[in-house]
Amino acid sequence: MAEPTRDDIDALVGPATPHFAYQLRARVGELIAELPSDHPIRRYGEEKMELLDRLGHSSSRAEDGAHEPRSRIGWETVPSSAPASKPLPPRTK
Repeated sequence: MAEPTRDDIDALVGPATPHFAYQLRARVGELIAELPSDHPIRRYGEEKMELLDRLGHSSSRAEDGAHEPRSRIGWETVPSSAPASKPLPPRTK
């Protein structure tokens, strides 16, 4: 297989949703597994894996635009309000 590129990683991560974040994280991990730890594409892939991990604990990618304030009328009726930029904490057992 050819050496992975940023475009390869972006193609996997670009359409990510919370529902599929961990499956995509695993694919990125496989893609960069053979690269040396100081390789720039490996570091880029690891950054994207961190994003996918946060996305897995969120309800929306919501990278663009302002966040809705929790004081907004009706906020309590929103079923989930954890964007990838501020995900819910991971569950502990």
